[in-house]
Amino acid sequence: MLAMLLFQAMDAMAKWLVKADISAVQVIAVRSWMMLAMILLVLALRGKLSLLRTQKPSTHALRGLLAFFAPFFYFTALKDLPLADATVIFFSATFILTAASALFFAERVGWHRWGAVAVGFVGVIVAMNPQGGGDITGYLMVLVATSIYAILFLVGKHLSREDSVIALVFWINLGMGVVASAALPWYWVDMSTGILFKLFLMTAVALAAHYALTAAFSRAEVSAIAPFEYSALIWAALLGYLIWLEIPSTNLWIGAAIIVCSGIYVIHRESLAARAAA
Repeated sequence: MLAMLLFQAMDAMAKWLVKADISAVQVIAVRSWMMLAMILLVLALRGKLSLLRTQKPSTHALRGLLAFFAPFFYFTALKDLPLADATVIFFSATFILTAASALFFAERVGWHRWGAVAVGFVGVIVAMNPQGGGDITGYLMVLVATSIYAILFLVGKHLSREDSVIALVFWINLGMGVVASAALPWYWVDMSTGILFKLFLMTAVALAAHYALTAAFSRAEVSAIAPFEYSALIWAALLGYLIWLEIPSTNLWIGAAIIVCSGIYVIHRESLAARAAA
């Protein structure tokens, strides 16, 4: 629950920055280099820089290159899209992961999960009704970002068999930082001390969120924790209202209900399949 609150706080800060005409490219570049500095400092103080070693640098490089586009599309969409709307569409990651696992990793997915995936995407279409705020372009950008995040998760799952979690976080941020910095001359605008502080705070919040989520998954089964990720909608709706007076539409709540129910059912079926395999 804490991780979901922190992630939404990070998204709210990203939304504030892009609405202040700081481009998503600049946000990604500065955030990535700040995060890399924090990781190197912590590991150096603990004498564990060896954790960053990897046997697959080329795979990490390609993953980092692709990773740039996920926050780029997501943060850009946040400039005009309500925070709760973006969060609901992002929930479709569960369905994209299920479909991608079957199509690209030959994982067996029964008709129960395929049915839940289909119903879940119906919920996405309902939630994307632009009458709730923003426009269809913003919704599609979040959907593209979500698809990229799902691919990154699957590749990361494969890499985690040999590399540490902190190595995955470090190399993906290095890739994003390099790509964003290459494009930065066309997007750079001068930043005040206040904006730099918000970027630093956003980076620190992101690291804390990842730590809280990792700590949660280390203490309980995925199937027990995953449904709590949907609490992000509560925080997104609350922050959106308190900061920008954003009120989610009826369509969004209906779509969210469909997505959450379908997502929880997918998680339930995956848990049953894992127990049967065990």
